[in-house]
Amino acid sequence: MGRAIISVVLGYVVMFATIFLAFTGLYLLLGQDLSFRPDTYEPSLLWIVLSFALGLAAAVLAGYVCALIARRATPPKVLAGVVLVIGILSAIPVLMAAETPAVARTGEVGNMDAMMKAKQPAWVAVANPFVGIVGVLLGARLRRPPTIV
Repeated sequence: MGRAIISVVLGYVVMFATIFLAFTGLYLLLGQDLSFRPDTYEPSLLWIVLSFALGLAAAVLAGYVCALIARRATPPKVLAGVVLVIGILSAIPVLMAAETPAVARTGEVGNMDAMMKAKQPAWVAVANPFVGIVGVLLGARLRRPPTIV
């Protein structure tokens, strides 16, 4: 039981850390002009596509780590459930946010400022937990030993 709990917690920590580092690197690589639509804090299509890819990769890694530690099939499923619940809870504020006038982006925007002011589209907030579930389950499947026929 302890191994299962540790595997889920470490899987989630791996996913969180990977996403944080990957998104920080992506912002530094793309810069503000390719990360956002012109003069706004709305993410560009390029950012959205790459963020789904990075999120999926982070979830695959998390599922793999979880399965590696747990050595059982159930903990990665629990991790997928945790990703779903936390993802939905994170999407609620985005969905509930009142439409506010767009704030114009001027001058250089640092990484922390970009994270705080970015306006994630509602459909992205809703889709992210499901991308996470798919990634976790794929990662766990990669860890399974091949079956002998």
